[in-house]
Amino acid sequence: MKSKVSVSFMLMGILFCMCLVLSNILAVKQFEIFGFPSTAGLIIFPISYVINDCIAEVWGFRKARLIIWVAFAINFLAIALFQISVALPPASHWMMQDAYSTVLAQTPRIAVASLLAFLVGSFLNAYVMSRMKIFHKGKKFGQRAIASTIVGELADTFIFTTIAFLFVIPTSVVFQIILVETVSKTLFEILVLPITRRVVNYVKRTEGTDIYDDSISYNVLKIKDI
Repeated sequence: MKSKVSVSFMLMGILFCMCLVLSNILAVKQFEIFGFPSTAGLIIFPISYVINDCIAEVWGFRKARLIIWVAFAINFLAIALFQISVALPPASHWMMQDAYSTVLAQTPRIAVASLLAFLVGSFLNAYVMSRMKIFHKGKKFGQRAIASTIVGELADTFIFTTIAFLFVIPTSVVFQIILVETVSKTLFEILVLPITRRVVNYVKRTEGTDIYDDSISYNVLKIKDI
């Protein structure tokens, strides 16, 4: 019998992939929060980490690993298509090529920073959720959700910001962005924690699923092990 994919898992996976693709565009813009620099990716990245928490909590690390790699592949495809679209010769009457290129034409440096940061941050987030769930025997969901976000977001933001912007913008600004975005994303996780908890409990109840990752491999390359 072929294994079935639940509607909840499918919807979360789709939303997770969508958040990652949108982050490529949103991260282009920089703005300030109370005078501190940040990128517009701030408004969507916390959502992807909440989804990551839900998937790792309900279906376990192996399913989270699958979704992370699927999102990575879709993000890679999106970046490639963006570059192709920018390279297409613009129509003679279309005067927005420069603006279009500014937003979508990622340099190899930005593309590598985005892909690498996503992989490391997402896998660390799922790993911390998985290990803390076993350690706490399924209790203290709030603690592991916040802890996993701090670890994952810090790694994600540090890798992306240093690779993408170090020696391009002032070093002090780079580390201000890392600090501001990590703190802001963690605060977002705390604010929406009651909603996250309700969603997780609802999915566990309706799906009849609550996976504990006992004796599994945390090798991120074992994609077939689902």
